[in-house]
Amino acid sequence: MARKMKTMDGNTAAAHVSYAFTDVAAIYPITPSSPMADYTDMWATQGRKNIFGHEVVLSEMQSEAGAAGAVHGSLEAGALTTTYTASQGLLLMIPNMYKIAGELLPGVIHVTARAVASHALSIFGDHSDVYACRQTGFAMLCSSNVQEVMDLGAVAHLTAIKGRVPFVHFFDGFRTSHEIQKIEVWDYEDLADMCDMEAVDEFRRRALNPEHPVQRGTAQNPDVFFQAREASNPYYDAIPELAQEYMDKVNAKIGTDYKLFNYYGAKDAERVIIAMGSVCDTIDETIDYLAANGEKVGLVKVRLYRPFSAKHLIDAIPDTVKTISVLDRTKEPGALGEPLYLDVVAALKGSKFDQVPVLSGRYGLGSKDTTPADVIAVYRNTEKPKFTLGIVDDVTNLSLPRVENPNTTPESTISCKFWGLGADGTVGANKNSIKIIGDHTDMYAQAYFDYDSKKSGGVTISHLRFGKDPIKATYLINKANFVACHMPAYIRKYNMVQDLKDGGTFLLNCSWNKEELETHLPGQVKAYIAKHNIKFYTIDGFKIGKEIGLGGRINTILQSAFFKLANIIPAEDAIQYMKDAATASYSKKGEDVVRMNHEAIEAGAKNVVEIEVPASWANADIEDLTEKVTGDRADVVEYVNTIQSAINSQTGNDLPVSAFTKYADGTLPSGSAAYEKRGVAIDVPSWNPDNCIQCNFCSYVCPHACIRPVAMDESAAANAPEGTSMMDMTGMPGHKFAISISVLDCTGCGSCVNVCPGKKGEKALAMKPIESQFEAQKMFDYGVTLDTPKAVSDKFKETTVKGSQFKQPLLEFSGACAGCGETPYAKLVTQLFGDRMYIANATGCSSIWGGSSPASPYTVNKEGKGPAWANSLFEDNAEYGFGMQLAQRALRKRVIDSAENLLEKAENTDVKAALEKYLATKDSSTENASATKEMITALEACDCNDPDKMNILKNKDFASKKSQWIFGGDGWAYDIGFGGVDHVLASGQDVNILVFDTEVYSNTGGQSSKATPTGAIAQFAAAGKEVKKKDLAAIAMSYGYVYVAQIAQGADYNQCVKTFVEAENYPGPSLIIAYAPCINHGIKGGMKGAQTEEKKAVQSGYWHLFRFDPRRVEEGKNPFQLDSKEPTLDYKDFIMGEVRYNRLSRSNPERAQELFDKAEKDAKAKYEALVKKAE
Repeated sequence: MARKMKTMDGNTAAAHVSYAFTDVAAIYPITPSSPMADYTDMWATQGRKNIFGHEVVLSEMQSEAGAAGAVHGSLEAGALTTTYTASQGLLLMIPNMYKIAGELLPGVIHVTARAVASHALSIFGDHSDVYACRQTGFAMLCSSNVQEVMDLGAVAHLTAIKGRVPFVHFFDGFRTSHEIQKIEVWDYEDLADMCDMEAVDEFRRRALNPEHPVQRGTAQNPDVFFQAREASNPYYDAIPELAQEYMDKVNAKIGTDYKLFNYYGAKDAERVIIAMGSVCDTIDETIDYLAANGEKVGLVKVRLYRPFSAKHLIDAIPDTVKTISVLDRTKEPGALGEPLYLDVVAALKGSKFDQVPVLSGRYGLGSKDTTPADVIAVYRNTEKPKFTLGIVDDVTNLSLPRVENPNTTPESTISCKFWGLGADGTVGANKNSIKIIGDHTDMYAQAYFDYDSKKSGGVTISHLRFGKDPIKATYLINKANFVACHMPAYIRKYNMVQDLKDGGTFLLNCSWNKEELETHLPGQVKAYIAKHNIKFYTIDGFKIGKEIGLGGRINTILQSAFFKLANIIPAEDAIQYMKDAATASYSKKGEDVVRMNHEAIEAGAKNVVEIEVPASWANADIEDLTEKVTGDRADVVEYVNTIQSAINSQTGNDLPVSAFTKYADGTLPSGSAAYEKRGVAIDVPSWNPDNCIQCNFCSYVCPHACIRPVAMDESAAANAPEGTSMMDMTGMPGHKFAISISVLDCTGCGSCVNVCPGKKGEKALAMKPIESQFEAQKMFDYGVTLDTPKAVSDKFKETTVKGSQFKQPLLEFSGACAGCGETPYAKLVTQLFGDRMYIANATGCSSIWGGSSPASPYTVNKEGKGPAWANSLFEDNAEYGFGMQLAQRALRKRVIDSAENLLEKAENTDVKAALEKYLATKDSSTENASATKEMITALEACDCNDPDKMNILKNKDFASKKSQWIFGGDGWAYDIGFGGVDHVLASGQDVNILVFDTEVYSNTGGQSSKATPTGAIAQFAAAGKEVKKKDLAAIAMSYGYVYVAQIAQGADYNQCVKTFVEAENYPGPSLIIAYAPCINHGIKGGMKGAQTEEKKAVQSGYWHLFRFDPRRVEEGKNPFQLDSKEPTLDYKDFIMGEVRYNRLSRSNPERAQELFDKAEKDAKAKYEALVKKAE
C-alpha cells in the first residue's frame, strides 16, 4: 500500500509506529521522550485503534522505575507493552530490563538517546544512556533520522514479537526526536500484514493466568543458575537473521534497502567510518561531496547494535579499506575505548580486516554539533588513533581541527534561521511553517530548534531547510538564505547576519526608523549587509502585537512576514494555511486568541518595510560588542569573562577544553547571573513616588528580584545618581526611600504593577517601553552597594513582609519564566536564611532556573556568604539533602565537642562567655550565626595553644548551625521522590522541605502528576484527570512531629513569611507546600496575574492555607491552625479562568460538568474537614 507523506518529528513517528503494536503503555515523563507518550495518550483518547482493533491502555506511573515494573507486569500478564524514556529514566529501568529480557518477554522501549548527568545535567542527546544498558539482554536497534524511526520502529516490534527478545529502539534525543522532516507514514494495514499473529497468540498463551498457572521469578541456587542463564542463547543467536528478515519485509513493502549494517559510499573506499545515529546522515552528505571530487570514502551505518553480529559487519565493509574510524557518541572514562569501538575491534579480530588500523573517535556529547568539516577531518586523520570532534582540546590534544568547511548541502536547499525570545511563540510558528511547506508543496522539509537553558525569555534559534532534494544535514545552519531576528536587543549581542549567503534576506523586528537603524546597528552588521548584497527588511511586530492584543506573542506576525518575503507559496494560500495552523494551535485557548492570531497573520504580510541600504555602510567600522566585566570577586569575574560571556554570545562552541579545567567537577562560582544584563523585556516598570505607600509588595512578589526598595540615610541619598526619584521614608525621619529597578534584568512580567496598591486608585508603578527607562538602571546599581541603615532594620524586622524586602535577595535574575510562581518563594527564603542555607534541589523547573549554564542566580552577601546549592537527580533529592544534613551533624559535632571541652578548662572570661553563648544557641541557625562569630573572634584573640581551640578554628566553617533546605516541584514530591520525602520527614531530623506545587510536571511540558486536581487537562490526562489530588500535607501531618504548612503568597503575604520563619526555627522536619501558578495553567490575562491567581485560588476554596506546628501541643493548643477564610468566590468561576480547565468544557462539556462538580464537592468537603480539624 502506497504510504502518505506527512511532516512530523521523530517522537511523532515513533509514537505512530509503536501505537500499532501496543496493548498497554506504562510511562513516566522525561525530556525529550515525553511527546511519544503524550501522543499515545491523545490518540487513545480520540479512539485510534491499534492493529489488534483496540485503543491503547496508557498509565502514567510515579517514576521510570515504576513504569518499568508496570511494563514487566503487563508483559507477564500477556499484553504487548511499550514505554518511552531517556537518560536517567532509562537507567532507572535497568533492573527490570534484566528481568524482562531474562524472561524472554517481547516489550519495546523507545529511547530518545540522551546524555546521562555526570559533572552536570544535560538534557541533550548522546548515547551514554543506551550504552549503559547494553548488558541487560535487550536487543538494541538504532534509527538515524525521522524516516528511519518510522520504518525501523516496526522492525523492533515485529522482531521482539517473533523472536521473544525485548528491544530498545533508540534514536538521537533532540536531533532526531525533535527534528521535523517530511516522511512517509505507515498504514496500519501494512504493519498488521507483517505481524506474525500466531506469535502474538503464543505470547498471550504463555502469559501468567490462573486458568493455567505457572510460577515465574523464582530464586535459583549455584547448582543451576549458570546453566539456566545459558539456555537463552539460541534466542539471541537467532535475532540478527530474524531482524534482517523483517527488514527485508519492510524493504519489500516500501522499496528501501535496510540491513543490519548498511554501507554507503565508494565500492572501493579506502577510508571508512563506522557510526550510528543522526551523524550518519551528515556523513552521507559529506561522502556525496567528497565523491564528487574523486575521493574514495565510505560509511558503515550500525542498525542492530545488540546482538552485535560480526558476520554482518564484516560483509558490509569494502575489501579495499585501509583505515577504519569508529565514532562513539559517549565517553566512558577509564575504558580502553568507547563501546562501539571495542565491539568493532573484537569483531574484526582474526578476520580479513585483522591488520586494518581501527581509530577511535568521540563526538557529539550533549548534542554537540557534528558538521561536514568534522567528518572530513576524520577522513583526513592519519595521526591520532584516538580523537575527538567538534571541540578544541588544548589539554589532552585529542581534537581534530576543522580545516575544510565546504557547503555540502544540495544547491536546491533553502536554509533559514530565526532568532526568537523564549515563549514569544517563534518556535511554535516555525513548526507550523515547516509543516505548511512540507504538506502543501512537493518540497522536502526539515526543522530543528536550538535553545539556551532559560525557562522562557532565553534565546531560541529555529533552523529550517526545504528544497527539491532530500535533506540529510543533521547539523545547525551556518550558511543561510534567510535570517530573521525577532528580538531587537539581539542585534548587538549575536552574530546573525554573518550567517547569510550573498544575496540573502535579513528581517529585523524593531520599532526603529532609518535614522535609528543608523544608531542601533553595529558597524560590522552594516558592512556585511552592504558588502554581501543582503536584502534588508524591518517590521514592528511589537507595535502590531499590542494593537491586536497579543502583547509579546508576535510569532504569527513574523511568520506571515517570512512567507511574504520567502515567496514559497502564493500569498493568499500561505495566509490561509497559516490561519488554519493558528486555529489548530490556539483553539484550546479560546476563540478570541484564534481571532487575534488571524488578524496578526493579515497584518504581518502587510507591514514589512524594505530598507534601502546606504553605500556608506560598506565602510562602517567594526565595533567591539564584548564587555569585560569587573568586580570585587575575582573568581566570578574570571568565570564571566572566560566562559559565561562566550556562552551568552552564542560562541560557547568555540571555547577550548582548557577554559574548563578549573570547573571540571561542574562547580560554578555563585552570583554570575548579575553580569548577564540581558535587556529582553519590551516594557519595564517605572516608579512614581507620588503614589507610593512604601509597602514593598512589588519587591516581595518580583520573580527575578529586579525591583527592590532602597532605604538611605541623608549621606547615601545625597550620593544617589543625579535625577533619582526618592521620597521621605515613612516613620523614619532623616531617611529617604526609593524603589530601584534593574531594567536590564527585568523580564517585563508586570507582576509588580499588578500587586501595587497605590494611592486613591492610582498605582505607583506603570509599565513603560524599556528604551525610556535605561537611566533607572543607575539607581539600581547604586542601591545594591548600600547597606540598609540599622535604624531601618531595627524598626522593620526581617520577619515581616516589609522588613524582609530590605534584606538582600540571594536569588536574583534567574532563568525563570516571566511572572514565575515559584521564584518569589525561593527568593524570600534566601532573604530570610540565605547566608546560612544549604539547598538540595530536585531536577525540574527549580533546578533549571536555579542552576543552568552559564549563569548562577544564587549569589552571596557582602561577607561572601550565601546559599550553597546543588542538584543530584530527580528521584533522590530528599535523600540528597538529608545526606547534607548528616554531614553537617557529623562535622559540626566535632566543633561542639571541642567547644564543650574547652568550656570546662577555659580561664579567659571573653572566651568562656563566647563558648557559653555558642553552646546555648547551637540549635538555632538565626541566633547561632552571631554567637559563632563571637566565639571565633574570641578564640583568635586568645594566645592559648589548646588542641580544642585549634580544632574549632580549623573547622570554623562547620561551626555555626546551618539551615538545610530541600527544594523541588510536585512531580518530585508527590510522585518520583515521594518515598524519599516520606522517609526524610519520618526521620525527625532538622530539615526543611519546600515544594513548589504547580500541579503538573512543569519542566517537561505539563504532564499530570498526583498533585494535578480533578478535571484538569494535562499531558497524560487529555480527557481531564478523574481522581482527586493527593493530600501530601495530610500524610505528613499524620506523623504528628512534622511542621506542615500550605501557603499561597498572593493570598496572604503575612502567612507566607510567618510560615517560613516558623518552619525554619522548628527543631525537626518541616514541609511547606507552596501554590505556584505556571504558564502551563493558561491563566487568563497571563502570568502578570500570578499573585492574583493565588489569591483567587484561596478565596474560591480551590487552595487552603494552614499551618501544623507540633510545638503548640506542648502549650496545650491545637497544633493545626487554619489560615484560610470561608470561600467567597465561586469555585467554577475560578477554574474557568484557566485553559487547563476551560479547555475541557469546550471539548467535552458533559465530562467537564461531571468532573468539575466532583472537584467542587471535594474542595468543599476538604475545607469542612480542615475547619473541624482546627476546632
